[in-house]
Amino acid sequence: MFERSDFPTLKNPHDKNEKIIYLDHAATTQKPIQVVKKLEDYYKNYNANVHRGAHQLSAKATAEFESARVQIKDFINANSEKEIIFTRNATEAINIVARSWGESNLKENDEILLSIMEHHSNIVPWQLVASKNKCKIKYVSIDDDGNFDFDDFQNKLNERTKIVSIVHISNTLGCCNPIEKISKLAKANGSLVLLDACQSLAHKNIDIKKLNIDFLAGSGHKLCGPTGIGFLWSKEKILEEIPPHFGGGEMIEDVFENHSNWADLPHKFEAGTPAIAEAIGLATALSYLNNIGLDNIHNYEKNLTNYLFNQLTTIDKLKIIGPSPKIDDERASLATFYIEGIHSNDISEILDSKGICIRSGHHCCQPLHRHLGINSTARVSMNFTTTEEEIDIFITKLIESIHFLTINS
Repeated sequence: MFERSDFPTLKNPHDKNEKIIYLDHAATTQKPIQVVKKLEDYYKNYNANVHRGAHQLSAKATAEFESARVQIKDFINANSEKEIIFTRNATEAINIVARSWGESNLKENDEILLSIMEHHSNIVPWQLVASKNKCKIKYVSIDDDGNFDFDDFQNKLNERTKIVSIVHISNTLGCCNPIEKISKLAKANGSLVLLDACQSLAHKNIDIKKLNIDFLAGSGHKLCGPTGIGFLWSKEKILEEIPPHFGGGEMIEDVFENHSNWADLPHKFEAGTPAIAEAIGLATALSYLNNIGLDNIHNYEKNLTNYLFNQLTTIDKLKIIGPSPKIDDERASLATFYIEGIHSNDISEILDSKGICIRSGHHCCQPLHRHLGINSTARVSMNFTTTEEEIDIFITKLIESIHFLTINS
């Protein structure tokens, strides 16, 4: 599978000389040493700008940079590397769609269909466009188990729905949404489909052709890659038709005093010097994941999720939001929970003092938390580096923390 020693942070002791137990992979993954070394290799040995230089360092940097684009294309089974747009993150990718496609195509009273479980990055960009273009946003609800309410989706999808922008796997509920069913219905309705794949790309095989979608947003730092790099995929035909979101160098063919001609895809959407080292590092991260195998990762994490839930459900007064693995066996390897009378931040802080890293708050899903009537939650999220032993320690320390907070409340 992999060597745990590949991940330096997981070996580092915290201030009490115990190893860190990192259970916040849904926020950002740890980076294998191979990625760190690749970044160092670029800066040490062929640091140069891409596409513009005729010298050997630029040629090497360009080759590595464009090779990363091809690797992403293969990772999601896209038709061409021209369809892969490098961005700073998935948030920027969604903003490009909202602004470049949305502002050009959405008309007054058109509708944008989201779900109540969306991350803020898949809500706020659409709010900005809706305000400017005088269109409407509707939200699909969740059912009693915390899954996507497909009946509600069918009821809200109509002739005014121009785009369905949906998360693949919720970063809070953990549910895996039925994208093929969603896209089939959306396409029959004449709607485009954007997929926020941040929580799924590192955990299962993604095939954009099988999913039958029009846009996909991905984030490098959730793929064991560097921060500051993400990507947008869309069909070449769509990208050719919509205007660029950013203007400047690199994205032009010719610039005149009164107008400019855009560069060919994908550079039309990549203004300025890109995140060169980060893109190259992301390619190394994808190779690392491919060497383990996404199917192997998915199966390992599925077993780990069952193991976690079996222990969490025995804790008195602890309530998990989102479907259990028995209901959704494709769900994410995370559990989001709360305990009445105890603030999630207090749980997180005590666990942190014991070297256990979890997340607390609203997880950039405030509308979802309001929908559920909960102020905040705690979230433990795992990946292929997580062990059952770490879960055992987490459960023990969690029970101790709850007991401490209960008797001192």
